[in-house]
Amino acid sequence: MGSSNQSHYKFVKNIFALVDCNNFYASCERVFNPKLKSKPVVVLSNNDGCIVARSDEAKALGIKMGVPFFKIKDIIKKNNVAYFSSNYALYADMSQRVMDTLSKYTPGIEVYSIDEAFVSLQALTKEDLTSYCKKIRDEIYRNTGLPVSIGIAETKTLSKIANEFCKKNAVLNGVFDMTQFKDKSKLLSRVPVIDVWGIGKALGKHFMSIGVFSAKDFASVDPCVIRKKMGVVGIRTQMELNGISCIDLDEIKHPKKEIISSRSFGKYVTDINELEEAVSQYTCRALEKLRMQRSLANFIYVFIQTNHHKLSDTQHAEGRFAALPNSSSFTPDFIQTAKQLLRKIYKPGIKYIKAGVMLSGIVPDDSLQLCIDDSKDHSRRRSLMNSIDIINKDIGRDTVRFASSGINQNWQMKMSFRSRRYTTNWSELMTVKI
Repeated sequence: MGSSNQSHYKFVKNIFALVDCNNFYASCERVFNPKLKSKPVVVLSNNDGCIVARSDEAKALGIKMGVPFFKIKDIIKKNNVAYFSSNYALYADMSQRVMDTLSKYTPGIEVYSIDEAFVSLQALTKEDLTSYCKKIRDEIYRNTGLPVSIGIAETKTLSKIANEFCKKNAVLNGVFDMTQFKDKSKLLSRVPVIDVWGIGKALGKHFMSIGVFSAKDFASVDPCVIRKKMGVVGIRTQMELNGISCIDLDEIKHPKKEIISSRSFGKYVTDINELEEAVSQYTCRALEKLRMQRSLANFIYVFIQTNHHKLSDTQHAEGRFAALPNSSSFTPDFIQTAKQLLRKIYKPGIKYIKAGVMLSGIVPDDSLQLCIDDSKDHSRRRSLMNSIDIINKDIGRDTVRFASSGINQNWQMKMSFRSRRYTTNWSELMTVKI
């Protein structure tokens, strides 16, 4: 937002908002299928195993998070519940569209998860907060079709609480400004201690055992009691509940020190060639992430494992590390090393259900020092990988891919009910009939 639009706002210290997409996965499915409006919707985990997302209508039917899909098929059929495999490409792209819209309205943003972001509202007067956030909410809906809830408060911890109040009270119309309440004790008394950001069930049970049942209790308990159990982190949480901001926005996305790419297979895999395809594919994914954060890696770890829940099968889980000669982000080098490691740990006849790779020894891509000849080769390699990344980003993932990843990929995880990747794949664009 330009400075001319902000000139009439007065500076206010430490005002945060948590913007949270409502039932994000289910809402993404509804955007491109209007028939799903007001209809119960659930989204399934990898290999269509468990419920990982539910619309409000599905929650009202008593469908729980994490319940195996096969256990609720009767409920699904009886209530005409729409169900979908996880469509990660669609969800990631829709998330980015939400964050791009948010970035126009705030001097600071911290993307907290795929469907949540903390934003700074320091440039606005308190009187403007609710109306301003409703504008944000309306534009996100216009740009993406996704409903969001916005909780406003003096600290990040309080903004999380404000957001929960917002989602549970339709009368608030998607925005709740907690800064309007000088005495927040009544609000905090309605929040179970286990629901406070940073506490959770395990610590919450401990505090309830000593008489701390609500956020209000936690805010007023002796700090020594909190420090003994949670250290400085707990003291910060208590201060935040009391309106003292001590957890700032983390606007810089720090590079990961380790990158993991792993998936369960859609079937048991015994053939070494299929395992090599899978490991090659996961290596490609990990290297894409590495280049996205402009880093290089020096080590790769490859692992395979059987289904430990099926005790009647022979069990095997093993992994191995290897170091590359130089830090790199050149995918072919890592694929070759990954396949060598796989052959060292593979056992014929074993039914494998999962494989994965991990990159470590990660450094910035501008930290590598090379001689003149090596520098030229490194530059050509980086140019090649960047070109592939750009093509795959613009036209669709795996438009250009390595042959070692296979063609049919029969080992891929099950996604029998996945909707189209409407926004990221040219062949799956929405069609409109007139």
